[in-house]
Amino acid sequence: MKQEKNYSTPYDLDGKLPLKTAIPLGLQHVLAMFAGNLTPILLITGACGIAAGSPDQVAILQNAMLVAGLVTLVQLFAIGPVGGKLPIVMGTSSGFIGVCQSVAQVMGGGVIAYGAILGASLLGGLFETVLGFFLKPLRKFFPSVVTGTVVLAIGLSLIGVGIGSFGGGSSAKDYGSLENLFLGAVVLISIVILKHYVKGFASVSSILIGIIIGYVVAAIMGFLLPNTFTYLDAATGESATLVKSWVLNWDKVRDAAWIAVPKLLPVKLVFDIRAIIPIGIMFIVTAVETVGDISGITVGGMGREASDRELSGGVMCDGLGSSFAAVFGVLPNTSFSQNVGLVGMTKIVNRFAIATGGIFLVACGLFPKLAAVVSIMPQSVLGGAAVMMFASIVVSGIQLITKEEVTARSITIVSVALGLGYGLGANAAVLTYLPEPIRLIFGGSGIVPAALVAILLNVLLPKEQKA
Repeated sequence: MKQEKNYSTPYDLDGKLPLKTAIPLGLQHVLAMFAGNLTPILLITGACGIAAGSPDQVAILQNAMLVAGLVTLVQLFAIGPVGGKLPIVMGTSSGFIGVCQSVAQVMGGGVIAYGAILGASLLGGLFETVLGFFLKPLRKFFPSVVTGTVVLAIGLSLIGVGIGSFGGGSSAKDYGSLENLFLGAVVLISIVILKHYVKGFASVSSILIGIIIGYVVAAIMGFLLPNTFTYLDAATGESATLVKSWVLNWDKVRDAAWIAVPKLLPVKLVFDIRAIIPIGIMFIVTAVETVGDISGITVGGMGREASDRELSGGVMCDGLGSSFAAVFGVLPNTSFSQNVGLVGMTKIVNRFAIATGGIFLVACGLFPKLAAVVSIMPQSVLGGAAVMMFASIVVSGIQLITKEEVTARSITIVSVALGLGYGLGANAAVLTYLPEPIRLIFGGSGIVPAALVAILLNVLLPKEQKA
């Protein structure tokens, strides 16, 4: 009699799953972060005047997928002290968009400006790696009330992004159309039904199956409904015709190459103090955000706080991964909060399963046609899954904050950090008249100022005496 292999479950951190189970679970993570991995590069290369679709931009986008996959594998399984050995997916950080756009503006744009961003990222990544080595003695600055506040701010900052995708992408001309809302709702309802009314594989793979249903429904809509719409261009005052954002662009898949060799140093590194200082500061900030992401993973997916080894290894992987990315022309790589939400929602933490997603990303970097299939996913399909995933990060933050007894001190820390810190970041216009370095640090998503205020209050407020 043939003996069955002793496989683990998706809810076990270690152990091997059968590939028929592991691959779909890994693909869920790739689909959750794919667009977010490429968007920062599109924005910053555009700000630097690198033409859309140019050989340089295409090479950088290709490398972004390859780097994200490789750094994810290091984060999952570790090389020496580098890597948290946790189910964390790495990708191009959106947290650096604001500071990189500012650097591009200060340096007058061009390939040299992008090279300066990469040079600063190389040095900043090494600096963050050093921070990771010394994270254990700094751990006292990150009790659960601080990390919980950071995780909560991460979730709050992403909810708006999720709703934006749900409506078809906030930059789409048909944003909020009935078709986009319908498609997002189909995906969301499918995920909820699969998660709570079905058992077994369909339940644990609810995100992937929901997104596939979204693809199918979008394809059917493409046959039944008009694919284009006419709108009034505010700039020219003339009417223009565009393809609706939910339409699957199969031409993009047809035109993509089958195989492409990654290009080392597609843009020459430049070391300029005007880029090194602001980007270096952002690496300190992103280390705090990574601590929050790691805490969100362990609390939301495993019901415990992260260990010193996990935090230190995770931050070091952030740093070295970003330096490695710079050599390939890619912006800093950090832990992806989107995937933290996915882990919190599904409780699937198996590293082997998520490693299949990392391998898929590497394959996307080597086989562009495969990447094109993922890249044509309508934003509303992603949004249908994102609104639930991102909100689950908020829940993880609340779980962290309430892990210990809620006191007047902890309420003050959370209230001021979210009210003042997150409020300033989420409404950056209020910082208009402050010096540019302060605007760069405090403006944007709200995660950074919330983290800094929480850390500061935790140090300054007196500890409450136990009776």
